[in-house]
Amino acid sequence: MSNATTHIVDDDPAVRDALQWLLRSRRVQSQTWESASDFLAFASRDLCGCLLLDVRMPGMSGIELFDRLRTRHCRLPVIFLTGHGDVPMAVQALKDGAFDFIEKPYDDNALVDKVLAAIAQDTKRCVRENSILLLEKKLSQLTLREREVMKRILAGTLNKVIADELGIAMRTVEVHRSRIFEKMKVRSAVELSQILGLLGD
Repeated sequence: MSNATTHIVDDDPAVRDALQWLLRSRRVQSQTWESASDFLAFASRDLCGCLLLDVRMPGMSGIELFDRLRTRHCRLPVIFLTGHGDVPMAVQALKDGAFDFIEKPYDDNALVDKVLAAIAQDTKRCVRENSILLLEKKLSQLTLREREVMKRILAGTLNKVIADELGIAMRTVEVHRSRIFEKMKVRSAVELSQILGLLGD
């Protein structure tokens, strides 16, 4: 996604600059933050990309930021940058849902490869969530009667049977069916069933 951004959170300006330069060399969009609290104030559920996060920082640590983001349901994949002594913490973070960790000093190409893998994974999530939001918006435009008709269309019920079940004229069912397809931006019951599959049950 064009808006996928790698957020670099590290208290060392030299590290932030080096990481940003490295990512730019591979055409990865990034933004830097000098503290965990600064990023936390910015973070939201609709971010797409990934988070490169130093474990040890003054004030709020990387681990604490990770925990707070999870409570806010911010699902940006997190890659921890760790010193040797921080590996056990990073391993625990993996168990808690972090994407990966990289031990310092790190290999430049390996780091960017992990960032790209995290972005690819998160892009799929963002596309799916955006599709669901769009679908829910379309569904919200349906009237109660249209929802009743749609439920029966999805069950494969014939128009005549739908009319009998709902006590309405078959022509009225046809009008509802047409409006449902128009609002849902589909051309057939099969296509309608396919897009609603995104919502599960």
